[in-house]
Amino acid sequence: MAAVNARHPWDHNAHFHRWVVRRVPRGARVVLDVGCGAGALVGALRGRAAEVHGVDADPGMVAAATARHAGDPHVTVRLARIGDVRGPGDVRGPEPGRAAPDAYDAVTMVAVLHHLELEPALRHARDLLAPGGRLLVVGLARVRTGRDLAVDLVSAVLNPLVGLVRHPRRARPGETVPWTRGMPVRDPEHTVDEIARVARAVLPGARLRRRLFFRWTLAWTAR
Repeated sequence: MAAVNARHPWDHNAHFHRWVVRRVPRGARVVLDVGCGAGALVGALRGRAAEVHGVDADPGMVAAATARHAGDPHVTVRLARIGDVRGPGDVRGPEPGRAAPDAYDAVTMVAVLHHLELEPALRHARDLLAPGGRLLVVGLARVRTGRDLAVDLVSAVLNPLVGLVRHPRRARPGETVPWTRGMPVRDPEHTVDEIARVARAVLPGARLRRRLFFRWTLAWTAR
């Protein structure tokens, strides 16, 4: 099975981009993508929001995302961690005649929360949102319980089938798929249950679900 996955790889993070974009509030003025990587989700979010900001702590990823969206004046990418961001004006910077809103209509994180301190990151993301704004997270988790293992086993069985459909051409030995180039990697520390406990305390009413393909999702609306 591992050999099949290697021959027919596919992007598990991009698989959830549509889930994220559909949940961004309609008419969103400005959205923040935390850990934007090479900027794939930033591009998708532009179809839903008037302005998109991306931040990433990796200079290589910031360079890739900046180049990708160089022609769009409504996309801003900055080298920063989530704790460095205080609001849209902080990322965009001052522009004559263009007042920045003081909060985001959505904050998104895909496969980045396990790189951060869990509770402080959720609290800071919460505090960046305008009333009615949404925090949308797709994350990775440590496998510990029987339930964790059961979901991962189903994902492992289905994973090569999806790979055959999405990447029918065999990857050559040693070939690097585009979405992984230069991307920092870290093993998750927390289980889904641990993340859910923290989320319930920080984000009352948050909806967290285990998902197939080694991910979980969280959606929360600010009041």
